[in-house]
Amino acid sequence: MLRRLAAERASGALTRDHGVLYLHDGLVTHAESSATPGLDVLLTTGGTVRPEGWWEAVDKAGPAQRVGRFLIDSGQLSAGALELCHLGALYDAAYFTLASHDGPTRFRHGVAHWIGPVRPVPVTAVERETRRRRRLLDRIWRRSATDTQPVRRAGSCDGLALPPRRRAVLDRVDGERTAADISLALGRPGFHTVVELRRLAAAGLVTATAPTVSPAPLPESGTGTGRGTGTVTETETGTRTATVLPPVHSPDQDIALLHRLKEALEAL
Repeated sequence: MLRRLAAERASGALTRDHGVLYLHDGLVTHAESSATPGLDVLLTTGGTVRPEGWWEAVDKAGPAQRVGRFLIDSGQLSAGALELCHLGALYDAAYFTLASHDGPTRFRHGVAHWIGPVRPVPVTAVERETRRRRRLLDRIWRRSATDTQPVRRAGSCDGLALPPRRRAVLDRVDGERTAADISLALGRPGFHTVVELRRLAAAGLVTATAPTVSPAPLPESGTGTGRGTGTVTETETGTRTATVLPPVHSPDQDIALLHRLKEALEAL
């Protein structure tokens, strides 16, 4: 659908579950996603633009869809700095918007973003960058649970030297925050946080928080087999499904550990 809109030189907003891509004449002009902080957070958190200056631009130039131009004309930001920050935010949000194949995709003709024109990019460039990021993540750690689920610490890092950016991410892992939450707290692009979390997962320092399951009913006397324990989970439709779990330790766990060590070494 995105390629077709590009071929038709369409203008409007392509909406998916995790974000929106804005197009003008078939080019991508802006992108937003709930999985990554917006351009406002990225510019104001690091002090590039004062928060009051940002909101002044939105109030005065937002209705005319010229917020970017206002920031430049008012001397708050150079044209080069705005272009660089905007492209980073665009590719970041586009990655999360296009990452999932679930849910409907809708296109609203004629819708434009209030940031205004900065530097439109071709759809082919967005697709190419999205694929590059997917390959990068797969090289680091192939399991994607830490991208979206709450993450918790899985091992001690005492005495372990970590780069400052990775340490900052690890310091905010508490078993409740997701990658998006950590990105917002740090004021950093969401994809950067996903990369650091996958590196931490490959090193065995973090893991995705396991989903909560209902406790299993106790077996009736004389019915146990001694081969494992059972749990009962409930699906979205309300159906309760019994699952037999493996013993406390099994060869599968050794295989999983070796697989994790192999991927961690490949990521070095």
